[in-house]
Amino acid sequence: MTNEEKPKQKVGFTIIKNDPTDGHKGFGIGSLSLENVSPVIIDIEEGTAKVEIGAMHARSDTERGIKFTTNREDSEGGKPYWLVWVTIDHKADGPYYAGVAACEMVVNREKRRGYKILADHVNRMDKSMKRQILVDFMDNRSKEILKSFLQSHNLEIWERSDIKLHQDLEI
Repeated sequence: MTNEEKPKQKVGFTIIKNDPTDGHKGFGIGSLSLENVSPVIIDIEEGTAKVEIGAMHARSDTERGIKFTTNREDSEGGKPYWLVWVTIDHKADGPYYAGVAACEMVVNREKRRGYKILADHVNRMDKSMKRQILVDFMDNRSKEILKSFLQSHNLEIWERSDIKLHQDLEI
């Protein structure tokens, strides 16, 4: 069989179905989409969590201008963050947080260096999209920030979510 005779393989993998920003910088910025996986960045020191769609391509405001390495020493003295991939899906009674997977990141703005393991970030995004919950290893402060963010985004979505998410974010 030659290449011309083989049917072309279609790649049916879409990371972002509909970008909630839809090309503009107004309403919808910082919203969790009901149709995809959204990157949430937790600033542990500031106690904040926000959606940064740019993180889908390692171009969030937090990551911009930083050279990342897999060596923690390069970013020593930097600020710790969590990048949390949140996937929302639907069941009969409505949307729920189906996949939530966190990965570590450190940013030292002064040195313009950061620490992250890109393969880990990609794998965790994949696990979130496959409806897995991976947050039990986070520190207590970060768990509180994430839980509060998910609840304040939409309490009904939180309440419909798997008991594992609730248990893993308990302190």
